[in-house]
Amino acid sequence: MATKALRQPKLTTMTDSSVWVSIVVPVFNEVKNVPLLYDKVSEAMSNEGHPWELVFVDDGSNDGSLQAMEVAAAKDTEHVRVVALRRNFGQTAAISAGIDYSEGQVIVLMDGDLQNDPADIPGLLAEIENGYDLVSGWRKFRKDNYLTRTLPSNIANWIISQVTGVHLHDYGCTLKAYRREVLTGFRLYGEMHRFIPAYAGYVGARITEVPVQHHPRQHGQSKYGLERTVKVILDLFTVKFLSGYVNKPLYLFGGVGIGFGLVGTLGLIYLVVRKILIATGIVNSPIFLLSALLFILGVQSILLGLIAEMMVRTYHESQSKPIYSLRYVIRGGDGKSK
Repeated sequence: MATKALRQPKLTTMTDSSVWVSIVVPVFNEVKNVPLLYDKVSEAMSNEGHPWELVFVDDGSNDGSLQAMEVAAAKDTEHVRVVALRRNFGQTAAISAGIDYSEGQVIVLMDGDLQNDPADIPGLLAEIENGYDLVSGWRKFRKDNYLTRTLPSNIANWIISQVTGVHLHDYGCTLKAYRREVLTGFRLYGEMHRFIPAYAGYVGARITEVPVQHHPRQHGQSKYGLERTVKVILDLFTVKFLSGYVNKPLYLFGGVGIGFGLVGTLGLIYLVVRKILIATGIVNSPIFLLSALLFILGVQSILLGLIAEMMVRTYHESQSKPIYSLRYVIRGGDGKSK
């Protein structure tokens, strides 16, 4: 079947739409899973009392997945939307596109391989209605190979929790529900979709997690491998910097600079004392070169932090961007307002 041109829908905000929940599913070469996923999502949402939509994002599939999505969209014009990317940009980019082209006040993300169970969606939404801003799925009983998938994931979850301060059992579980406002204010790139809870925690979102089902893959091949671990570790550095130091970079660069400077100074003091006590040369010692280098690096790091401070100040003032995140305002007699 020939691929039809996708009409790009108008981007809307949560106040523009009557849709309450958007289920965003990035898809790459899941042709056999797409029809099954649509059926299961429809079944899970059939008893929900809120308007909903299913947003398929084709991430450059070449196995007929896009055509399968178009069939679902033609079958259910009320609920199904298809966003087709020009090529494979990766899961994070596909998720970002799905969020941009969705209309729901609540965004539910899930994988397209049916290892996430759509039957768990109502449970996530119930927690959203209980007042949480982010509800994370926890694959408590994973159906993956323990040594190559589960164990590395458990280690990564522990490291991410310790570094970010947002403690979750399962950062890698895509099945999560978010209030739309939690997803605004930052752009996703790299492998950053797994770190959304860390960003949300940074702006004060109320976060919880619930156990969800996890099924073995029945069709297609896994797109995940151990090589993603390196990307996750590198992205974790970025997340830590953006969440902890983006508004005060001098704390990071200055701290490193002071550390280098102290080590360099102590080395020079040691050489001077040694010169006085045993008349040993200073300049010819390798400790002198190392200490001088560390001292210079310390000064440069502090200066770099000051430059970063000026850049941050210029960024906020030029865009009138606040340094806080607002939940709501209470005006006397008027109740809460955004």
